[in-house]
Amino acid sequence: MNDIFNLVDKSKESYINDLIEFLKIPSISSDPKYKNEINRCASWLANHFNSIGIFDTKIIPTAGHPIVFAEYNCKKENAKTVLIYGHYDVQPVDPIDEWIYPPFEPQIQNGKIFARGSSDDKGQLFTHIKAFQAYKEIDDLPINLKFLIEGEEEAAMNNLEPFLRGNRELLECDAILISDTEWFSDDTPSICYSLRGIVFIELTVYGPDRDLHSGSFGGSVDNPIMALSYMISRLKDKYGRVTVPGFYDDVKELDNEEQYEFTKLDFDENKFYSSIGLKYGYGEIGYTTLERIWARPALDINGIWGGYKGEGSKTIIPAKASAKISIRLVPNQKADDIIQKTVSYIKSIAPPTVILEIKQFVGANPVLIDRNSNAIKSAYKAINSAFGRKPVFIREGGSIPIVEQFVHYLHKPIVLMGFGLPGDNIHSPNENFDLNNFIGGIKASACFYNEFSQF
Repeated sequence: MNDIFNLVDKSKESYINDLIEFLKIPSISSDPKYKNEINRCASWLANHFNSIGIFDTKIIPTAGHPIVFAEYNCKKENAKTVLIYGHYDVQPVDPIDEWIYPPFEPQIQNGKIFARGSSDDKGQLFTHIKAFQAYKEIDDLPINLKFLIEGEEEAAMNNLEPFLRGNRELLECDAILISDTEWFSDDTPSICYSLRGIVFIELTVYGPDRDLHSGSFGGSVDNPIMALSYMISRLKDKYGRVTVPGFYDDVKELDNEEQYEFTKLDFDENKFYSSIGLKYGYGEIGYTTLERIWARPALDINGIWGGYKGEGSKTIIPAKASAKISIRLVPNQKADDIIQKTVSYIKSIAPPTVILEIKQFVGANPVLIDRNSNAIKSAYKAINSAFGRKPVFIREGGSIPIVEQFVHYLHKPIVLMGFGLPGDNIHSPNENFDLNNFIGGIKASACFYNEFSQF
């Protein structure tokens, strides 16, 4: 691998310049105004594959944004195939006035490239594309590659799922490689082996058929905001536990080995909370902060509104009030089951004086990856070779719905080999990607190709 590593170092400037061109395209998937930019980004990516020698490339239309699919078959007989997933779409940039640099005019400062999508996910995705390019310049690859790159991940659209369902033969592989996660810390490479699932509920409480004068009606009718607040307050107890009956029935508890591994990680709770402006944490009693984030379910109110919100006073009893609720799930919990139990409980505690409207959305089931697969072993060796440090195994509290869909439809080992850092500001102003991790990620990806080919 030394020849490839040396080539990557020599080609660093060229690789970064290509990434800059990729990042300049404002491929915001959730805003219809950027549809042409989404299409332009898909075309740019397909053309880039062609320019580095992957000629079997297709732009596949969907009911939403297009998928870019590229395939390379090596000359080796009975070679293994790796499917690489990523997304070329990015988050909106608001609030724009908090950006140091324009979000689609990439700038390099202090060894980091600042731009929307730099870490999530264009920069991380690009490591695998450039790893192919570098490997191919030295020698033919020892494995086959398939790239599945979507344009809807940040928009929470679901047009990739029917594509997976209908194209299992096209996507047939021996392992799935994804880089859309973070390291545990700036100097601690990591392999993620578990993601929480997620479901959403939007709850609206209706009272009178119009806003009422609180002097004329106060004390005689139920107030939707107060009824909603009462219901929300009963979703958790004073120990931080969710009160929905049966909520914890299927939760897979951490084994002793995992609990011990968590304690070995260099995690400072005081530093963690002070970094977000807090003195103290809060959560389910009996668990550490990492356990609460990575291995325990969580219920949160994401938004609440109703009544008068303008300047001064307006003495009304509002006609309705609403709230958005998200629930993070852990291994063995099922999204459909939890959302049904939660909706049933909310209905049971609703006062008879109001009317409920409940909208429910299933985001994803949780994922628990086998850490002993050959693909994971290959990633472990690859990261160690590229960065000179052995990675740690971590869980993440977030959700990547496509991972659960891969598990469901393709039944192949998955590797979450991310190169992002905690300070990358993904989804926030001043998103950035460490260029050492970009170059190191290219080396790690190339090394993964070599390691996995040997199993």
